[in-house]
Amino acid sequence: MYIDLIVLILIILAVIMFFKRFDSFVYAVAIVDIFLRILSFIKNNIGLKDVSNLISKYLPDNIFAIINKYSSGLINTILKWGFVLIMTIFLSYVIKIFIKKKKI
Repeated sequence: MYIDLIVLILIILAVIMFFKRFDSFVYAVAIVDIFLRILSFIKNNIGLKDVSNLISKYLPDNIFAIINKYSSGLINTILKWGFVLIMTIFLSYVIKIFIKKKKI
């Protein structure tokens, strides 16, 4: 079932079409990954089997899980490093915001 890949691609395309800025793309990828990780935590720590099964069936644990599911070999490695680069850029944006607002 390709529902997870389709949803991820649609979110990324929507962000690119509406915002047309690289930082919006980076924020969207980070938001999706954080959301999937929160749902994975809920799935693993909730006592309701039906909810856990529903989350397990339709949603991956994170974006790395999507990359591993639909690619292999050199493409898999390139996509993973691209994702790590995007998350590093996201981290630099967050650090810049904190420094700019003098919250550190």
